[in-house]
Amino acid sequence: MTGLATPLPSYINRVYEVQTMDDERLIAKFYRPGRWSYEALQEEHDFVADCAADEIPVIAPMVMPNGETLQDADGIYFTIFQKRYGRQLELNSPKDWLSVGRLLGRVHVVGSKKEATERTDLHPQESTKEHIRHLIDHNFVTPQCRGEFEDVTSEILDLISNMFDHTEFIRIHGDCHCGNLLNRPGEGIMMIDFDDMMIGPPVQDLWLLLPGHADECKRELDLLLRGYEMFREFDYTSLRLIEPLRAMRLIYFLAWCSQQIDDFKFQADHPEWGSNAFWQRELSDLAGQLQIIKEHLNKHHF
Repeated sequence: MTGLATPLPSYINRVYEVQTMDDERLIAKFYRPGRWSYEALQEEHDFVADCAADEIPVIAPMVMPNGETLQDADGIYFTIFQKRYGRQLELNSPKDWLSVGRLLGRVHVVGSKKEATERTDLHPQESTKEHIRHLIDHNFVTPQCRGEFEDVTSEILDLISNMFDHTEFIRIHGDCHCGNLLNRPGEGIMMIDFDDMMIGPPVQDLWLLLPGHADECKRELDLLLRGYEMFREFDYTSLRLIEPLRAMRLIYFLAWCSQQIDDFKFQADHPEWGSNAFWQRELSDLAGQLQIIKEHLNKHHF
């Protein structure tokens, strides 16, 4: 290796671009200690390897001399990727939406073939309930807002939990927005960053791409599903989960941020996080999302 070690943007982990003596550029990813177990990280690597084996455009971790992709350096797990160039995907045409739909259909075909017992279970009574308890039990919510937070999140859980009970749960990307899709000229779309890979309903990987609420994006959603169903059948009843999943993501993001509050960069970028004014804004967003869920339930009689 040369002395090059350029830090790259990453919210959770520490990622560096490095260089070999042969001028090959590599990406070294060091996982934040304590976030994932070795077994959970291995399930991420296995999912990416399964996608690569099915010729889906992903960036698989490199196999090291010991035959493994995941390495342990004094309790800090890390892996190495070959660097792949590309620009963030922009969904500007029907062709783009169809292409992403096809990619997701292929990923979910692979995702449905195996289980992942150590990853997040995207069910309200599993992950979301745990996120709420974490925020309350560790006193992240200010005393002035705690009661209202408990009330609105409890109502959300009561309202949406049984909607997930008969839904298919498979391995999914979990954080499929345009920032995790690269457009590589001459090659097409590549999916990157499986760090939030989870077990959840396939619709989770679709709704994050939409520019607005599902009722406002029928054209884009139709194109996604047309592409998707070229490779895998889609359960259209699961579209009812989009707004509940949006509420769950709001809560997840709060819990995720709470785990970064001791990080210097997070403190610098989010100086107001955790203040009373902050929680009042978040409660307004959660209450608004709760109202949207109620309106959808009344409208569609789910």
